[in-house]
Amino acid sequence: MKIDRRRALALLGLGGAAGSQGALAASPATLATFEHGVASGDPLADRLVIWTRATPAQADAGRFDVLWEVASDTDFRAVVRQGRAAAGPDRDYTVKVDVTGLKPGVEYFYRFRVGEAVSAVGRARTLPQGGIKDVVLAVASCTLYPNGYFNAYEAIAALPRVDAVLHLGDYIYEYGGPGSYGMDSKVAGERPHEPPREVVSLTDYRRRHAQYKSDPQLQAAHARAPWIVAWDDHETANDSWVGGAENHSTKTEGEWAARKAAALKAYYEWMPIREPGAGQDLVTASERSFHFGDLASLIMIETRLGARDKQLDFEDDAPKVDGKVDLAAWRAKIADPARRMMNDRQEAWIGRELKRSVKAGHAWQVIGNQVLMARIAVPDPTRHLAPEVLAAQDARARRRMDRMVRASQNGLPWTLDSWDGYPVDRERLYGLFRQAGARPVVLAGDSHCFWTNDLHDDAGRRVACEFGTTGVTSPSGGDYVPGVDLGKIYADANSEVVWNNQSYKGFVLLTLTHEGARAEMMGVSTITERSFTTATLATFEVRPEGSGLTAPVKV
Repeated sequence: MKIDRRRALALLGLGGAAGSQGALAASPATLATFEHGVASGDPLADRLVIWTRATPAQADAGRFDVLWEVASDTDFRAVVRQGRAAAGPDRDYTVKVDVTGLKPGVEYFYRFRVGEAVSAVGRARTLPQGGIKDVVLAVASCTLYPNGYFNAYEAIAALPRVDAVLHLGDYIYEYGGPGSYGMDSKVAGERPHEPPREVVSLTDYRRRHAQYKSDPQLQAAHARAPWIVAWDDHETANDSWVGGAENHSTKTEGEWAARKAAALKAYYEWMPIREPGAGQDLVTASERSFHFGDLASLIMIETRLGARDKQLDFEDDAPKVDGKVDLAAWRAKIADPARRMMNDRQEAWIGRELKRSVKAGHAWQVIGNQVLMARIAVPDPTRHLAPEVLAAQDARARRRMDRMVRASQNGLPWTLDSWDGYPVDRERLYGLFRQAGARPVVLAGDSHCFWTNDLHDDAGRRVACEFGTTGVTSPSGGDYVPGVDLGKIYADANSEVVWNNQSYKGFVLLTLTHEGARAEMMGVSTITERSFTTATLATFEVRPEGSGLTAPVKV
């Protein structure tokens, strides 16, 4: 479909025609403006989190009150809840309110005021209770600001229906500066990261979040529906784990614990996620579940900062004998039961949530998960491509394919940062699925590609389907090897991969009914032009069968 960008943004009070609904210019009488839009998140049957940032007119402003309003109509004649919240430097002038006392399954509208300044209007629906027909979710991930326009977010904002947006991580990227990731894009010159360096401190992370939320396409998607979010690695640093990250140097960037704490503080300030309850820290608070009537439970798991062991690296960690890699010992090292993705507490919580959902009679147990769960081996592309196609590749593409050949020869998975790097923990999770009699639909981000996967345990039993969303802008293999259908190569070489696309950016539109789960892979035509179209690249359906799932079927 063709996206009318001006109309889509104006409808949400974010375009040039927004008038009094948009951010007002600062004046001597203006205490603050709303430059970063509004957002809602973590919907429950009786409550919603609403968010904004009230940018003070003076940089040294202290605390001041922000009025918030929730109404059942767009004109705010029927205000159902209102109050005041303090904005101040301790939370970077962000305002987050957990609005209670709402009715289930009802769409509400919300806004904020400071003096004469009025924010854009957001809309959000509480979770339904009882019998419902369907649920529509948009699933997104991986938004690298310099690499392109957020056209996928604009497409989400223009959807005729979306009950919630699931963002599975890499909402921001920590990189920055000349030559950094994404800076070779044709639009990077107008979208360099702010600050223009890698972010490390609390101030840095706050500025990076502020830059991303200054984007009108992202603001439109936030205003369209409530978001349910999870972080992956780039909200802290690339390939992060409980004790560090690939992109972190203690020698030059300080202690990892301090950097992680700064990143998570900024994340909770700037994202519409519910604040920790009694006895929770910022990590455990991110593990939460949502129940959509009698239809589905969404279980958001955390696999990055709570318990994950450091990722293995083939070059550094593979055992060698007489200078050659001992492949059997290498595979045994990956399969060491001591290697963890989650801890016992996390697994016990997931098991309880699965059983609770099944006992309630929900048709689906949806797993909001950051990284791919399927077994995905790297194929040898030279076995799938004609000699003339290989000869036509440029130097960058040949280097990438050479790496694929070497990885294939050594039996390496797609990435050791995914569940393939923690196969015993994956098998434990599959055991929880079986014990609960669940019908899981696993959702994944991180890979910058579309995936439809058919998951099996070590005994070969089908345990779940998996839908992986591509990036909103982040580059994938298809960007580096143009003209080659890498997705087909991966699907042909891996029994669990039903379909893979490594060329398009976009999102997954997931519709759940009692009869089935339908995933539409929505691709945008470009991320380097403002004008774009959105198309359904492929559609898959999965239908419940007994206590498990049938294989995903392309329709």
